[in-house]
Amino acid sequence: MVSNKKMVLLAVLAAFILTMVAGVALAEEKIGVIEPQKVLFQHPKMTQVQKQVQAVVQKKQDEAKAAIDKESDNKKKAEIYQTKRNEAATEEQKLMAPLFKDIDLAIRSIAKAKGLTIVLDKAQVFMGGLDITDDVIQELKKKFSN
Repeated sequence: MVSNKKMVLLAVLAAFILTMVAGVALAEEKIGVIEPQKVLFQHPKMTQVQKQVQAVVQKKQDEAKAAIDKESDNKKKAEIYQTKRNEAATEEQKLMAPLFKDIDLAIRSIAKAKGLTIVLDKAQVFMGGLDITDDVIQELKKKFSN
């Protein structure tokens, strides 16, 4: 009987210690929040990339229209349209990728400088966290002002 009580006490003590350690670990996390859309639209190269994306989309629409006008089969028209739409989306991703990389590097730089261990989308956070949106925008502007 005594050994069972000791086992229960030991288990409770272990659970308590684990809870305390987890609480301390969680308390050490420094959380930052960011508005990704705001950062993206404030990227110094965003206007230039938007123009390139619009040009690509227009080109693909023109190609699709020309190909569709020559085709009589509605199924093939739909396939042409979808193919050109996919091509435009792929090109857009290629054009946007460098901006996303720049933003990722700026976020990491600011987070490291401020000692943040987690950065979340501000829209997903009910409350709390250090807003680093403007700091990231300034970091991007600083990088591209040269």
